[in-house]
Amino acid sequence: MRGARTDVGTLADLHASATRLTGLDDFGVDDYREGMGVLLSSYAKEASLTPDGSKVTRGLLRTALVSRLLSEAAWRQFPEHAGVPLTRPVFVTGLPRTGTTALHRLLAADPAHQGLELWLTEAPQPRPPRATWDQNPVYAMLRAAYEQHHETNPSFAGAHYTAADQVEECWRLLRQSMTSVSFECLAHIPGYSEWLAERDWTTAYRRHRRNLQLIGLHDRDRRWVLKNPSHLFALDALLAAYPDAVVIQTHRAPRTVIASVYSLNAQASAGWSTLFHGEVLGRAQLALWSRGLRKFAADRARHDPAHFVDVDYDDFVADPIGTAEAVYDRLGTPLTPAARTAMTMLQAEGRGPAHRYALADFGLTVADVDAAFAG
Repeated sequence: MRGARTDVGTLADLHASATRLTGLDDFGVDDYREGMGVLLSSYAKEASLTPDGSKVTRGLLRTALVSRLLSEAAWRQFPEHAGVPLTRPVFVTGLPRTGTTALHRLLAADPAHQGLELWLTEAPQPRPPRATWDQNPVYAMLRAAYEQHHETNPSFAGAHYTAADQVEECWRLLRQSMTSVSFECLAHIPGYSEWLAERDWTTAYRRHRRNLQLIGLHDRDRRWVLKNPSHLFALDALLAAYPDAVVIQTHRAPRTVIASVYSLNAQASAGWSTLFHGEVLGRAQLALWSRGLRKFAADRARHDPAHFVDVDYDDFVADPIGTAEAVYDRLGTPLTPAARTAMTMLQAEGRGPAHRYALADFGLTVADVDAAFAG
């Protein structure tokens, strides 16, 4: 009997595995291969992955390739997707744990809006009618997988609850291009981090846009509302792909949120590496997100202020619906009774267990965080 793999794999065998799973073999243009090569080298030389970590990482990369295959096939099947307009999409961004998820889900609750459901980020296709999802085998498989994850990782569900049918971050679309900080949030891969910091993300965002045109093929009259903290690193590329985008930046003191960022990533990658935990994880994530916020500030200063809306975390927590109404005012769009009702119902839903964390768990102090984010 063949033993379980204890390595991430090679470029060739990961492609072969994705092809076996889907029966498809057209991965599109090869602009992603350089990043994938850098990733594989970093995992092999730097990440100190455990057997479990290698297995999970292999799965993450294969899933990205499978999604890429499915996108390519669907684009050929539905060529009319290329004509779908994306008018004034909204992108919510900011440091993780600054209210981006709650604000995104609140805005996406408006029936006039559409968000990116988690299962469609992994299996891109024109969004089927909601009533048919339970009969869709891909949706059923992903729903079961995330439900099982909640049962085995209840603390992570308290930190960031995910479900197959719930709107989620759009970094999985960027992952198709192997251009995403999600990889370095789950492993110690400084070689890839250095490569990505110098990378032009424009082609990744073009693919991102084309996937939205595909997924929203049957909902072309609904405004897209998306969310991803990693948009901090690629504002120029985002606005090149979406020149009329509205970018909402959430604000909260870094010293208040950064330990929560560390804790979330530590829980997500627990047991995957003998190195990526404690102070190693803390120092890497502090450098990553402080750099991202500085880059976004510098890039934002070069663009028309009309693109941007600012939301303070404390204001949002004190009055979520009022904050949403202020955002709508900036968009020049009325907050309809239907939208208000949907948002109010969402606010009434319960929350998960408390998420507990401390900077000291990662060998850092408040002074370290203040210094990293100074200026």
